Amino acid sequence: MVDRGIYATEIRSSEHDYPVPVEVVETDEDLYWDIAHLVYFTIREQAAADRRSVMILPVGPVFQFRRFVSLFRRAPIDLTRFHCFFMDEYLSDERTPVGTDDPLSFRGFIEREFAGPLGRLGVLEPSQIHFPDPSDPAAYDRELEELGGASLCVAGVGITGHIAFNDPPEPGTRVTDAEFRDLPTRVVRLSRETVVINSNTAMRGAYDQIPPLAVTVGMKQILASRRIRVYLNRPWQSAVVRKLLFAKPGAWFPVTLLRDHPDVRITLTAQVAQTPDFMLR
Repeated sequence: MVDRGIYATEIRSSEHDYPVPVEVVETDEDLYWDIAHLVYFTIREQAAADRRSVMILPVGPVFQFRRFVSLFRRAPIDLTRFHCFFMDEYLSDERTPVGTDDPLSFRGFIEREFAGPLGRLGVLEPSQIHFPDPSDPAAYDRELEELGGASLCVAGVGITGHIAFNDPPEPGTRVTDAEFRDLPTRVVRLSRETVVINSNTAMRGAYDQIPPLAVTVGMKQILASRRIRVYLNRPWQSAVVRKLLFAKPGAWFPVTLLRDHPDVRITLTAQVAQTPDFMLR
């Protein structure tokens, strides 16, 4: 007998019914535009106040970047004080990122979709784009701290509840919730679940083509962000969002640790908000 438990809970837009505010948008397109507008207007508002815009951003979902560039072309804003810290990158070994020509390269994607187009417009310098370096992960944390920390962190969530590539501790590993919250930027080995679901998203199930290593921003840096906005648009995230909202918080499902943050919000598509159908397919 299947115990649906929290999975049977209906989710709708609300400012009050959940541990954190939830907004439901209709489609993936709406979600991409929501992220693009969030980043665009945050930069514009902080530039008007003569403040830096320091953000931690994911590379998935991916289609918000071209929409940001489109917004910028129509109504340019001041990017001179904008710094973007991208969360992670796949590695070919413990010290080497995959090449930017690799179809899985986050750095390559950002160069093509975001940094390159804005750079060619003469409004964004390479020094404003930051990726963690596997040979010196601590440098990423120092740069972020020197800029005053992130005013905004945008995040997706993995099937294990990971934020960036902060997968939960492997079975048999003893890590307290406090220790997990304090993890810095570092090289990690991806969980088996993360490898498989990422292969479904990006490689049509070719899980043997997903690199097992990555470098990722730490939970410490994410949780120190002044605002956190979580976006969910994968169909399997119907189960993820219910754990996020209703399961007991802990490192076992890392995104639940965000529930104690003073300024966090979740946006998901209507498909993700649907109650999961438990059935053979």
